[in-house]
Amino acid sequence: MGEIEQRPTPGSRLGAPENSGISTLERGQKPPPTPSGKLMSIKIQMLDDTQEAFEVPQRAPGKVLLDAVCNHLNLVEGDYFGLEFPDHKKITVWLDLLKPIVKQIRRPKHVVVRFVVKFFPPDHTQLQEELTRYLFALQVKQDLAQGRLTCNDTSAALLISHIVQSEIGDFDEASDREHLAKNKYIPQQDALEDKIVEFHHNHMGQTPAESDFQLLEIARRLEMYGIRLHPAKDREGTKINLAVANTGILVFQGFTKINAFNWAKVRKLSFKRKRFLIKLRPDANSSYQDTLEFLMVSRDFCKSFWKICVEHHAFFRLFEEPKPKPKPVLFSRGSSFRFSGRTQKQVLDYVKEGGHKKVQFERKHSKIHSIRSLAMQPTEPNSEVSKQAQTSASPALREGAESPGGQRCPRGKEPKASSGECGQHQSPALQRSPVGNKEADGTVKATMEKEEEVVKDRTQQSKPQPLQPSTELSINSQGGAVPTNVILSPNLSPDTKQASPLVSPLLNDQPCPRTDDEEEGRRKRFPADKAYFIAKEVATTERTYLKDLEVITSWFQSAVSKEDTMPETLRSLIFPNFEPLHKFHTNFLKEIEQRLALWEGRSNAHIRDYQRIGDVMLRNIQAMKQLAAHLWKHGEALEALETSIRSSRRLENLCRDFELQKVCYLPLNTFFLRPLHRLMHYKQVLERLCKHHPPNHSDFRDCRAALAEITEMVAQLHGAMIKMENFQKLHELKKDLIGIDNLVIPGREFIRLGSLSKLSGKGLQQRMFFLFNDVLLYTSRGLTISNQFKVHGQLPLYGMTIEESEDEWGVPHCLTLRGQRQSIVVAASSRSEMEKWVEDIQMAIDLAEKSSGPSPEFLASSPPDNKSPDEAAVADQESEDDLSASRTSLERQAPHRGNTMVHVCWHRNTSVSMVDFSVAVENQLSGNLLRKFKNSNGWQKLWVVFTNFCLFFYKSHQDNHPLASLPLLGYSLTIPSESEDIHKDYVFKLHFKSHVYYFRAESEYTFERWMEVIRSATSSASRAHLLSHKEAHVY
Repeated sequence: MGEIEQRPTPGSRLGAPENSGISTLERGQKPPPTPSGKLMSIKIQMLDDTQEAFEVPQRAPGKVLLDAVCNHLNLVEGDYFGLEFPDHKKITVWLDLLKPIVKQIRRPKHVVVRFVVKFFPPDHTQLQEELTRYLFALQVKQDLAQGRLTCNDTSAALLISHIVQSEIGDFDEASDREHLAKNKYIPQQDALEDKIVEFHHNHMGQTPAESDFQLLEIARRLEMYGIRLHPAKDREGTKINLAVANTGILVFQGFTKINAFNWAKVRKLSFKRKRFLIKLRPDANSSYQDTLEFLMVSRDFCKSFWKICVEHHAFFRLFEEPKPKPKPVLFSRGSSFRFSGRTQKQVLDYVKEGGHKKVQFERKHSKIHSIRSLAMQPTEPNSEVSKQAQTSASPALREGAESPGGQRCPRGKEPKASSGECGQHQSPALQRSPVGNKEADGTVKATMEKEEEVVKDRTQQSKPQPLQPSTELSINSQGGAVPTNVILSPNLSPDTKQASPLVSPLLNDQPCPRTDDEEEGRRKRFPADKAYFIAKEVATTERTYLKDLEVITSWFQSAVSKEDTMPETLRSLIFPNFEPLHKFHTNFLKEIEQRLALWEGRSNAHIRDYQRIGDVMLRNIQAMKQLAAHLWKHGEALEALETSIRSSRRLENLCRDFELQKVCYLPLNTFFLRPLHRLMHYKQVLERLCKHHPPNHSDFRDCRAALAEITEMVAQLHGAMIKMENFQKLHELKKDLIGIDNLVIPGREFIRLGSLSKLSGKGLQQRMFFLFNDVLLYTSRGLTISNQFKVHGQLPLYGMTIEESEDEWGVPHCLTLRGQRQSIVVAASSRSEMEKWVEDIQMAIDLAEKSSGPSPEFLASSPPDNKSPDEAAVADQESEDDLSASRTSLERQAPHRGNTMVHVCWHRNTSVSMVDFSVAVENQLSGNLLRKFKNSNGWQKLWVVFTNFCLFFYKSHQDNHPLASLPLLGYSLTIPSESEDIHKDYVFKLHFKSHVYYFRAESEYTFERWMEVIRSATSSASRAHLLSHKEAHVY
């Protein structure tokens, strides 16, 4: 066994000055000393098929070479990659980062080392950098061409269509066919050409970054994604293939996976000559033997595969780099090999903390120019790492073209773009010289400024926008129908080591700069009367309401008409009761906008009759009462839809696929509640107008009459709205839970959901709790693609007691819940969170005690949890680990649900109640805001919609779907301090940990309104509000 030449200390890649590790380039940190001596040149083949030559000292370890490649690429997340080469026996092996290169590559002049992806994470949204995703996309492209990534024809055509979109841009049939004739992405491509062209037509406006993201979203669902097969035989001599992935060790027969051994089940991995041994943890329910044995081709093959398994286990399962073994005094037994480098958790933490530099990179094949802001820190002058000096510059825009910020720039002017310069100093011990084709035609330089905290990043513009991509197609590896429009966010939560939908770059394009004089002139044209801004709020929210109605009347109806899946009775119940509303409110909006235009007009400023809105509101609210019959039908339509979905798999698939489209930015059944919620908004607006106007004002009488009319309508429909809200929320939660069948039953009411830590024999474990008026459920987040929560236990509230137990367990904010059959100990994240849970659980217990008796058991698809707390903890942990391997076919899994309110609460470690949802309904708002990032200079104008605890961002109110969204739970709302150098009026600040956003309103009134509604989402309402808001309703 080879000796270890260098011994980096654990965690050295996170900042220890004596060892920087791969791609760790913190400010002021020096790389490890490079051995001096004779240099040797090594050719590296990059993922874009170019070759580069790197000169390194002969005695340097492999890590020096990998560092040099990552530094050359400006690659922050280099730990996912590795260098592979054919050894002297023509076996492809990975370059050992600790051993000297000269001991591994015996004839470097005749060997080409390949830079490839080594570790494929379970979720590509864990890749923070656009450059990293681009390199992963190149790896997928290579695997397709080499036949390593096998899939059905539909999946292959879709993958290639995204590659084509990335390389040549928007669809043009002649260009597409010419490009496909010159480039072969897969064997037998000619047979798929028509399908590729058809799919490409659907990607209009998609940027290269979006194409990369969607390519990875499709590829990661394929069974062979990231898989390298190693031939072997089992004990019976049957030919099989072994592979290793992030979840564990996989067994294939041909290209079909027949077995999987999760890391949680594996106790020990070893090899003896040609035999590869897997020792499993004892399991009474398993039919496997304690030790599994596989015979490989040779000892070298066997050891190579064992090394890969050791590295995968360490990278994906350990928190930090394993410590080196002490050198034996006399004899060494076994291999001294160990994993060297940052673990995935360390990589995620490092990038999450913002300790990396924003860099530019080149897309070799892309003909699309993508402009991104560049925010690079200057390189330390004492850096000894070899880098090629680079200077970034934004490509000039065409004259009169629209800037990425969505505003037109004057002819001859360009928007300001920050340019960075990597003044890297080249070490004489480590020099790079280009070999072969360095830069091809169509190379585009893309720079990126990463801003975080977005659930959905959706864009479909005619011009490429530098936004993080959304996913349009979910592919299974078994063929069959392909669901469309899976919307996922590409990044990672700022406060979790797991994949999360809560973070992605947010509209990080640079707008054409607006001068302060222009801004001031624009503002002076607005009337100063507060009533004007209240009227304007009616118009802006009415625009959003019309778009929400169109989701049902236009988009959903169109989807239903294409497939004969919805019963005619259900169609006649839904669409005829929404279309009259859409027609009425279209005319209502026109009337409001005409009145506002007259109110703003300078020539009509002296005509006081135009400067009011009460008469328009009164006239239309009186007409609206004739539509009450349609409003009463919406609850019936919602219940009928959910009933039909339960009885029809085709209708269920149709609705599920529709929810994944960009226009359906909220759960589908939420849109059925919008008409009733809109009545609440009219009532609030009229209350503010009546409070603002003095009794002698010309508009006061009309406003008061309109308020009386709308109050009467709200009172009549309020009970139906409360019933629908609870019904909708139960069905929404049902989609997020597995292991429970009859969540929605008459009489059940949702009260609160949120994240708590459950105390067990293994310590505190994060669990998601769901409180209803009869039962408390606790769940864990699954590691499946669907990201659902698996129910682990249920505690009936009848007979339950609750007590604080911080002193007993020594855990802050700790509670003991004692049920009739089981007791659990939980801890909240803060004192305020604990008090919310105590209040709601106690209220629910009181409701359960007043009911007729214990509630019926849930009809769970898994057996009830009757274990002791310690046994339950072990079962929880094992079942959580097993989730990712419980199914072999992605075809049977639910779609990804990574951006629901349940997941937001999980990642932000907070909770939300039905009271909060009710308050959020009352505090919806729309309008234009100027947005600025913490490190950017300019302000960008966006159309912003606040609903469901979330800000949704649009380029303009005419857009059909949001570009991105920002969930606000857990955020703090403040006013910028003087030290933040924000010298503008009406600015508020949103911040969560290191993520900071500034928003600027147009007037004092709109500023106060945005502060009011956002505060309702960032701080929970009290129970007293619920008692004044509604009474208990059952159905």
